[in-house]
Amino acid sequence: MKILLLEDDIILQEIMSEFLQEEGYDVEAYFDGEKALDAIASRTFDMLLLDVNVPNINGFEILSYLREIGNTTPAIYITSLSGISDLKKGFAIGADDYLKKPFELEELDARIQRIVKVHRLQDEIEFDGIKFIPKAHQLLSGNTLIEMRQKEAQVLEYFVRNSGKIISCDEIIENIWEDDNVPTHATIRTYIKNLRKMFDKDYFDNIKGEGYRFNIVRT
Repeated sequence: MKILLLEDDIILQEIMSEFLQEEGYDVEAYFDGEKALDAIASRTFDMLLLDVNVPNINGFEILSYLREIGNTTPAIYITSLSGISDLKKGFAIGADDYLKKPFELEELDARIQRIVKVHRLQDEIEFDGIKFIPKAHQLLSGNTLIEMRQKEAQVLEYFVRNSGKIISCDEIIENIWEDDNVPTHATIRTYIKNLRKMFDKDYFDNIKGEGYRFNIVRT
């Protein structure tokens, strides 16, 4: 699992990073909210650990923005703020958990594992010798690991779980995009074009006038 840690206390950041790495997590640590947000925009993370009072962009603002644009990456606030109003605000924004400082490192790991279980982050789908981990946005083909964007993973998961069925662009939009900022059919075709490039075989059949069919069985 890849975790982004935002913590401006350098000593605590180092302690947490070392502990999490020893537990087998891949950790990227930041003390500045703006740099953390830039990292989230350019890479895929399985979980966010966010302090609130950090330089430039605080943790509340970061998660609020991410949820507004449809980023559903699980997040835990790790903060010294202890008021009930802060707790309520964190959950209202879209946090999955809220851990007050000081805390035991084992408690942090327990809370991470709970979220992994709830969100089924380690679920795998296997087809044609390929491992697909939808929640982690990853494809593993042989020794090659492909990192995907969130929507690419969601589109692929919908096709894989509906293998053999003809799926229109409208059906994809209806089942994946939950807000009013829906894509055009041209955008959906671009997603499928990008997905095709990730495989050695072309699993997508283009059914003229109807949509696409994900065909795992290739003859």
